[in-house]
Amino acid sequence: MHDMEYPATELGKIQIADEVIQIIAGLAACEVDGVVDMSGSFAGGLTESLLGRKNLSKGVKVSFGEGDKSCSLDLSVVIAFGVNIPELSVAVQEHVKRAVESMTGLEVTAVNVHVAAVALPAEKGKEALELTGERRPR
Repeated sequence: MHDMEYPATELGKIQIADEVIQIIAGLAACEVDGVVDMSGSFAGGLTESLLGRKNLSKGVKVSFGEGDKSCSLDLSVVIAFGVNIPELSVAVQEHVKRAVESMTGLEVTAVNVHVAAVALPAEKGKEALELTGERRPR
C-alpha cells in the first residue's frame, strides 16, 4: 500500500490512501451500465462473506508514477451477458478516469480493464450466475 502525498502547505499536508482511489475507481466502474460487479481475489470474497460487508476496493489495483502526481489503474470486472465488451470497456475507462481525476487531482495515465467473468441472466428467484470458464453443474 502506498499513499499519495501532496506538497505541504502552511495549513498542513494532504495524503490520499491508495484504498480511497481504489474505492473511487470501483464505484465509478460499477456505475457503467453492463458492469455487474468487480472481481476480487478468493481471499477478499471470503473476508467479504465472513464479515458481511462489501469490499468497495476489490478488483482495483493502483500504481503510482515515479515522483509525479499520476497513477495507472487495473480493474477486474464482471459484466452482464450480451454486452459489447470493447464498447463497455471504453466506457469504463472514460468514466473511471474522469471520476478519479476530478476527485483526487491525479493524472490517470492508464485504465486497464480485465473482464474476469460474465454474469448470466438470473433465473426466477435465483441470483445471477457467473461464467468464468469452468463448467457449470447440470
